[in-house]
Amino acid sequence: MTRSLRCAIVGTGAVAHLHARAVQAHPHAHLVAVTNQTREKADEFAALWGGPSVYDTLDDLLAAEHPDVVLICTPPAVHREQTVASFAAGAHVVVEKPPAPSLEELDEMRAAAAAAGRRLAVVFQQRTGTAAAHVRRLLADGVLGRPLIAVCQTLWYRDEDYFAVPWRGKWETEGGGTTLGHGIHQLDLLGHLLGDWASVQGRLWRLDRETQTEDASTATIVFRSGVVAQVVTSAVSPRQTSSIRIDTQKATVTVDHLYGHGHENWAITPAPGYEADVDTWALPDVEERSDHGPLLRDVFDALLSGSALPSTADEPARSFELVAAIYASAAADGALITPAALKVHPTHRAGLASPVADMRPARSDR
Repeated sequence: MTRSLRCAIVGTGAVAHLHARAVQAHPHAHLVAVTNQTREKADEFAALWGGPSVYDTLDDLLAAEHPDVVLICTPPAVHREQTVASFAAGAHVVVEKPPAPSLEELDEMRAAAAAAGRRLAVVFQQRTGTAAAHVRRLLADGVLGRPLIAVCQTLWYRDEDYFAVPWRGKWETEGGGTTLGHGIHQLDLLGHLLGDWASVQGRLWRLDRETQTEDASTATIVFRSGVVAQVVTSAVSPRQTSSIRIDTQKATVTVDHLYGHGHENWAITPAPGYEADVDTWALPDVEERSDHGPLLRDVFDALLSGSALPSTADEPARSFELVAAIYASAAADGALITPAALKVHPTHRAGLASPVADMRPARSDR
């Protein structure tokens, strides 16, 4: 590889530092420009990361710099507009999750990528790491027998100050609640491990926070392979955990972590009679933890070589479809949603706003 990718970052909040670090670590990528809604914050960010040029708007940046890659680290409500503009300027796009506030907008982003001959990569860093790749191969190869049942939990804690940020907790600016903003990470890893889904039934709950959106959700997902998964997502759980458990015919696979996993977070427990197979299932000796770094490294390598995006950054719609199906089911009082039904859904392809069961006591009792 002799050429270098000229990268630009849009939005300079906390997650943008992870993107800048990944760009800095790659031998054939460098950060040339940044933009942020608040100029002062963009200037501070640029000073920390080698002094890239700072622009007041994305349009100004694209016109002046013509970057090869635009890394979008802004709230989801503006992802479609920024992505389409970047494709029109000839750049590839890496966008933070959730990729868009609706499936329709994600469809527009994917169509814009195809029309421009550019790539759209979505950051779901929980897919990365040598342990996740190893377990995915074991499941795909049938080494562990047929997967049967799964549990997927995103039990996080976000206090009132977290939701005091103006764009959070509102359908029109955040797109959804904790299911979209938090649970999508583990749902994405679950889909990465188990493949395509067949049906979803879900409910949304408002248990404690002052939001328009849900602060908890529950769902049952059936995958095409027949695996039945129970999903719980929460923003009100003081002892935080992110976990997936998959029970197969021969073993139980678990990963228990919070915001990132390494080999120590994974376990493969044999079913009775399969103890002798444990050594053949062992994780590889060389470890790479889940992180933005390996995901963006592999994306940059693919862009430089002209190859397909890595499995850690492709399939941008699968986890979003699972989330949208949970919201669509909740809006229909827990009705079963299939991929075919979601594809032509009259409301929830355009947005996720849904009735939320408010379980809080009357305001005077709070």
